[in-house]
Amino acid sequence: MASLIEIVRYTDKYLRVAEIQDWPNALNGLQIENSGQVTKIGAAVDVSTPVLSGAAKKDVNLLLVHHGLFWPGLQPVTKALHRQLRIAFENDIALYSAHLPLDIHPKVGNNAQLATALGLRSTTPFLEEKGQLIGLKTRASILRDELLRKLERSLGGKVNAFAFGPKRIKTIGIVTGAAGSEIYRVAEKKIAKRRIWPPSPPKNWVSI
Repeated sequence: MASLIEIVRYTDKYLRVAEIQDWPNALNGLQIENSGQVTKIGAAVDVSTPVLSGAAKKDVNLLLVHHGLFWPGLQPVTKALHRQLRIAFENDIALYSAHLPLDIHPKVGNNAQLATALGLRSTTPFLEEKGQLIGLKTRASILRDELLRKLERSLGGKVNAFAFGPKRIKTIGIVTGAAGSEIYRVAEKKIAKRRIWPPSPPKNWVSI
């Protein structure tokens, strides 16, 4: 049995939560504490009523998520938020959230993991946001259709792509998360970025 405080301290340090700036509603770190002990850990992209209910059924008492409870901003404790807090409190579930600290971590981060899955090497950080570089780029020589096939194999689902530009890709930029609006900044840097849409709804951080 592990201590919640010990796990939180380790994770905060490993992900550099205190150092990495993020959007205010991310509220990275421990969002809900439990009675203090952890026997089973679960993970999900977003916190939601179904996710918390599933965690309770599996006796999970620490849930790690990418998008936490407070993405919608300040709100009354009613409806979805009330349901989620009630499930967490009644089942002694602690909630820990990591947004940009998880996206940009050089080893376990979403960018790094996708680059590894695609077999990309010698990546370097790029695209500044919130005072840090939030993406990875690398030189490449790969046909666009082949890259899309590799993405679908890596992500386990269909990838939607804007199939324009050169058929052979020479530079690849990876920015996980909702960074599609940054395509103009990326174009200025001459990065042939492909926005990736895994099989999930838009704004998937909206809780239900």
